[in-house]
Order: sequence, then structure tokens, then C-alpha cells
Amino acid sequence: MSTGEGTRAVRAGLPEARKYEPTLPGPVFAAHYHLPGEPTGPYAYGRDSNPTWTLLEQAIGELEAPGETGVETVAFASGMAAVSAVLLSQVRAGDAVVLPDDGYQALPLVREQLEGYGVEVRTAPTGGDAQLTALDGAKLLWIETPSNPGLDVCDVRRLADAAHAGGALVAVDNTLATPLGQRPLALGADFAVASGTKGLTGHGDLLLGYVVCRNPALASRVRLWRKVVGAIPGPMEAWLAHRSLATLQLRSDRQCANALALARALSGRAEVTGLRYPGLPEDPSHELAAEQMRRFGSVVSFELPGRDHAERFLAEARLVDDATSFGGVRSSAERRGRWGGDAVAEGFIRFSAGVEDTDDLVADVLRALDAAEG
Repeated sequence: MSTGEGTRAVRAGLPEARKYEPTLPGPVFAAHYHLPGEPTGPYAYGRDSNPTWTLLEQAIGELEAPGETGVETVAFASGMAAVSAVLLSQVRAGDAVVLPDDGYQALPLVREQLEGYGVEVRTAPTGGDAQLTALDGAKLLWIETPSNPGLDVCDVRRLADAAHAGGALVAVDNTLATPLGQRPLALGADFAVASGTKGLTGHGDLLLGYVVCRNPALASRVRLWRKVVGAIPGPMEAWLAHRSLATLQLRSDRQCANALALARALSGRAEVTGLRYPGLPEDPSHELAAEQMRRFGSVVSFELPGRDHAERFLAEARLVDDATSFGGVRSSAERRGRWGGDAVAEGFIRFSAGVEDTDDLVADVLRALDAAEG
């Protein structure tokens, strides 16, 4: 039976209906299980597997690769645990890895760790498919599109084809797009990786990560890495994440609509420069994004004239939390340069649109911008 995205999000990963049983069973809190005889069943010890993870992993796989069989998902305690698991389970000393130089802020920390293990790390920007120039002899290509926080987009299929031609694996960070915005496996990636902390679960109340792939051998190495380092999600976090999937389409549609409306409003402001949102027809990445994305995400980035101006804007906003992360039901924004590590101006704002009424959110942002001018 073919279903739409909203129906899929509501039903994904649910067990077969049984009389007197809940639709979504509660979290299973167990370090060990009854285990007479040989350990041939699916659950033996809590670091290896958990029924609550199983349902969540099945649900995420259905969203990342709907209708496909043989897709395997591995859930993690955080997005960075998932990122690290892919990179550190697939490469060895002497291998070369290609990373974006404009990606998530923690990637330089990953680079430092990889280089400490004797792995060669090459970097190139996301825009213009510049990573193509660094692929020769690489073992793994890491793609982040749209990039965070600059929102550049690259051609996943083109990069994946080139990487595979040279014998490299391809991983795509799908955090910003979510499975409803982009399906990396369908575009040729070997791994779809994401922080479920953000848009996937959408409430800013848990940490989670995941890896999805089709190749059982690759998945097995990722799962073994999780077992060795113990980067497992808690059962309560896994259950909350699964529960949150039911509203994923509803949240995504409103967030994307709000982001687009906000971007359009910002485009008319003289003090706003460097505006980026792939959903804007005039955005440099729009044409490519429209080819490989089904939704353009909740994040808008722009610059205000300096640090103080940006801080005044954030202080004046009433419907926008001054907070890091993105993808939540409540709009948030931050002056990204406060952390260091990103190549952004002091007045650079990363804005995450929530699910507030569109008119209210836009009016609040414009009012805050007016107040910040004074």
C-alpha cells in the first residue's frame, strides 16, 4: 500500500496491532534480559540492543528510504556520536577522507581526531561541488548539504558518482533537510547521517543521532562501533523521538513556510546582507536544491551590521529564543560568531523558524529589526 509522507510519519515503525496493547509500546528499561540457553534471540544485553531502539530504527529507515527492503538504521546517543561512528568505523591509518570546510562547527574536532589516528583529511567548500577536486584516492567523502550555517548546496548525485568511480564511500549529513526534505540514499549516498536532536524530533528536549545505509557489512561496522564505545541512546529518548515522528510532516510544512516567509521579508531590509535560504528563487543554490530536495528546511541565515546590532536584534525579539541548535517548534536564533570556529561575520545570524503563526513571527522579527536600528 502506497502512502503519503504524513501517513508514513504517523505510522512508521509501529508494531503489529495487538488487542489491549498500546499503539506505540512504552520505553523498555533493561540492562539485561532473561536469557536461558544459547543467546540466539534479538535481545541479550542493553548495550547491544533494545526493543525501543528497534522500533525507532525501523521508523527512521522507513522515512529515509520509503518502500525499500534491506535498509538498516543504527541509533546513537547524539548526532556527533553518529558522525564519529561512520568516520571512525570505515577508515584506517593511511586512508584519506574529504570533509567540507564550511560544515558543522564540530567537524574540525573530528578532523583533529582523524589526523591523530594517521588519517589524511582534505577539505573543500560545499558550494560549486568543490569537493570533487579532493577526491583522488580518498576512502570516504563526507557531504553536508545544505551546509550549516552557510546554507550552500552541492549536487549529491554528481559527487556520489564521482566518489564511487574512485572507490570512495559517501556519507551525507541530512540533519538540516530531514528525511522529508531530502533522501541521500536515493541520491547515491552510502550513508545518511543526522542529528535527530534537531528537526527530526523537533522539540529541543532530547539528544539523538542515527545512521542509515543499505549495505549490511557497512551497517555492521557502524553497529559494532556503537557497541565498543557505548554511544547508545537511552530508551526514554528513543521513545520520545519515535513519538515525535508522528508530527514531523506537520512541523516541517509550517517551519518551511515560516522560513520562506521570513526570508522574503528579510530580503526587503536594507540592513540585512548575505541572506541565504535555498527556498528563495533568487538564492544561488535554489535551482540545484529544487532538483534534489522536497522541502528547503527551517533555517535562514543573514548578516546584520556588526555584533552589537545583532545582539540588539536578538534581545528585542519576543517570539524568538536566543539559543543554539535548530529545527524546534519554537523559533530560535543566535549570533553564530559567539562560538568561534565558523567562518562567519560578527553580525551573522542563524535563524531557525518554528511553528508559530506566520504573520506573528514575521511581524515580531520586523519589529525587532526596527528596534535594533535605534
